[in-house]
Amino acid sequence: MITPGRIVAFVAGIVFAAAPSLVAIQAMRSATPTVATAQAPVSGAFIRTYLLDNPEVIRDAFYELERRQAEAEKKQRIAQISDNESILFNSTRQAVLGNPEGDVTLVEFMDYNCGYCKRAHGDMNRLIAEDPNLRVVLKEFPVLGQPSVEAAHVAAAVNLVAPESYAAFHDKLMTSKGRANGSKAIEAAKEIGIEDDILAAALKDPEVGATIEEAYGLAKTLGLTGTPAYVVGDEVVFGAVGFDELRAKIKAVRECGSTSC
Repeated sequence: MITPGRIVAFVAGIVFAAAPSLVAIQAMRSATPTVATAQAPVSGAFIRTYLLDNPEVIRDAFYELERRQAEAEKKQRIAQISDNESILFNSTRQAVLGNPEGDVTLVEFMDYNCGYCKRAHGDMNRLIAEDPNLRVVLKEFPVLGQPSVEAAHVAAAVNLVAPESYAAFHDKLMTSKGRANGSKAIEAAKEIGIEDDILAAALKDPEVGATIEEAYGLAKTLGLTGTPAYVVGDEVVFGAVGFDELRAKIKAVRECGSTSC
């Protein structure tokens, strides 16, 4: 996080680094140039005067600090994706849509009560329909309260006992009106043909809770705090960026192994 304190420290570092040349310039302009040398100490007053005379340094320092921080975070996420590749893309505790043998995998962290996820649901269906080689992994990541947690548990139970029916369940709950919760999710499961006793037994399976906890752990590692969030190739994509941007990133991964060709 960029704070005023970090900016001040960053700017001070720039000024101190530039101090020899600045002092030399000041010496050349002085009536007694031999007094000032490259080894002269740089005082706080000198830094203040320099910044007041050159306020654009603050602006440029802010942009540079922001750029460096974004670059560092990007490198860190690339490393985190690589370190967690197996559980992120191939965990047994996840739903898989599209082509299970697809050459590119798109991971989505979602919440059934997330309005942006509901809007992005159509983009996901379209991507799957138009790209026969796309593999989609869904991570249950309930972040919008207890009703979302309940719905996610039912979804995990459905995937546990009837993975072939998960897509229909997911579509039904995602497109339903109103707030999703445990009862509504159970009703959606019934409507696609899952029997009450089978679902009830599955909901008691420790794997259901473990599925949610695994997604929480991955989200924490990747720095995810909201939904939807995607992982494609070596990039984490935040928010409902839309069909075109996701398709472009999938195309880039397919062609050059990274979202940045």
